[in-house]
Amino acid sequence: MMKPPQDEHPENEIAPLPVVQKRSLPSLVWLIPLVTVLIGGWLVFKTLNEQGPRITITFSTAEGIEAGKTKIRFKEIEVGIVEAVHFSGDLSHVVLEAAMAKESEPLLRRGTRFWVVKPHLSLYGVSNLGTLVSGVYIDMEPGQGAFQRNFEGEKYQPVVKSDVPGTEFTLLAKTLGSIDIGSPLYYRGIPVGEVLGWELANDRKSILIHAFVKSPYDELVQSNTRFWNVSGLDVSVDSGGLRLRTESVRTILFGGIAFETPETLKPADKDIADLVFTLHENYQSIKEQAFTRKITFILFFDGSVRGLNVGAPVEFKGIKVGSVIDVRLEYDSRDSSFRIPVLIEIEPERVIEKGDSPIVSPYQTLQTLVERGLRAQLQSGSLLTGQLFVELDMHPDTPVELVGDREEIPELPTIPSNLEQMATSVKSILADLETVDIERIGSELLETLQAANRFASGADELIRRPELRQSVEDLQSAISAFRSILQKVDQQVEPVTVHLDDALGAGQQALVKAQETMKLIDDVLQPDSPLQYRFVELSEELAETARSIRALVDLLERNPNSLIFGKNPPGGP
Repeated sequence: MMKPPQDEHPENEIAPLPVVQKRSLPSLVWLIPLVTVLIGGWLVFKTLNEQGPRITITFSTAEGIEAGKTKIRFKEIEVGIVEAVHFSGDLSHVVLEAAMAKESEPLLRRGTRFWVVKPHLSLYGVSNLGTLVSGVYIDMEPGQGAFQRNFEGEKYQPVVKSDVPGTEFTLLAKTLGSIDIGSPLYYRGIPVGEVLGWELANDRKSILIHAFVKSPYDELVQSNTRFWNVSGLDVSVDSGGLRLRTESVRTILFGGIAFETPETLKPADKDIADLVFTLHENYQSIKEQAFTRKITFILFFDGSVRGLNVGAPVEFKGIKVGSVIDVRLEYDSRDSSFRIPVLIEIEPERVIEKGDSPIVSPYQTLQTLVERGLRAQLQSGSLLTGQLFVELDMHPDTPVELVGDREEIPELPTIPSNLEQMATSVKSILADLETVDIERIGSELLETLQAANRFASGADELIRRPELRQSVEDLQSAISAFRSILQKVDQQVEPVTVHLDDALGAGQQALVKAQETMKLIDDVLQPDSPLQYRFVELSEELAETARSIRALVDLLERNPNSLIFGKNPPGGP
């Protein structure tokens, strides 16, 4: 193909116009900022996507907590960190702002609990020693419910965590005593649970104790389970001596609760979710409250009731049938006298009726017993403590004395206590001793002894008289000779007639001597003889002495204490 001829003078030619063409793609210069934006957006998205929720935890104090250092753990795995610490609006609490991990979001529910874990020293021992190296941290326990960001921290570390199998229940007590958080629960001496906490009931008079029993022992707690306090030592003094009872050494220091479930014919309910159990003061009080039926009576005493306290037993034949519920002092301005009304409760269920007798009310039964001699009397229950109790017993020989000014409460008659009766007897004996002439009795006893001495002297003088002594010696000689003759008769075989005359002569001589002796004794014992007069005088004095001694013996039989107190006892007139 041929090209057209070109002009030899190009300057005289017109230049062609430029042609502008549009590009379909953007410039590569804008690719760099676009990539930067995409990468930044991706990083922001990734950061936001991986970042967990932010929460706030309110505590009463920030002891041991540091922003940027204090960790939040769950089952010893770090799930968050405290980023900021500041006061609440009213400055009453401390608010922690924490950043939680993404995977911790399912744990943040309504009911989730947070608490501070730090070294703790108490009577139970030392715990959380690992925090001395790792530092204080916040532990948590997930709850149930909707997602939540604001939480209230626990004041104390929980004793039992929610993942421990078991059952929680509530006890109602009059006083807390030695029970505290962590106090053990025992079943037949085996530790099976712990006390979680306590709070004051709505009536402001009772204590609600929250307890936990671990599985499988929680199956032992049923609707008829009975709980009692085993804190400290249970000391009692009875006829068997001094008794000390305790569940374990730990309960002496830290307190504790024991429980049992009695076997009954009717199956007990195992659903205890809504039940509140009564915490009894001790095991004995459980037996006391087993008798629900009680009837009230009033007693009146004139003497001192020192040592009689509310709760003292009322016994019949040594068996407890009730207790004292009130003791007062009444003053009557009409006659300026004092009376002591004592209110008692009798539990008729303690008495088992025997036979097919018709059923009557306890009041009618006691009225019949009163007519037969039932009386109330104060008795000493312990010589060590001086405590008194009310004894009911039959005294048919005593009169019925009633005050009768309480129509709304039936009254039981009373009689003075043994101590009061003894005091009355002592006063009566002392009054009788005042009328006894002790000096006269002493003088008569002295005269009696002197008369006996004179009698002994007269008898000794009589024996010393020469004629009486000679007569006795002659009688002894005659008897000796007569005995010698008899021995010869017994030993020799010669005819008895050979010595018969000698024997008769010796016997006659002995009889003469005996006659003389008896005549001398008869002269001595004549009514007008001095010895006989002394003997009669001595007999009269001995009779008078015997009468005085008999009066003294009668007095001592009525009151042996007079030998101790004497004529004028201390405090007497």
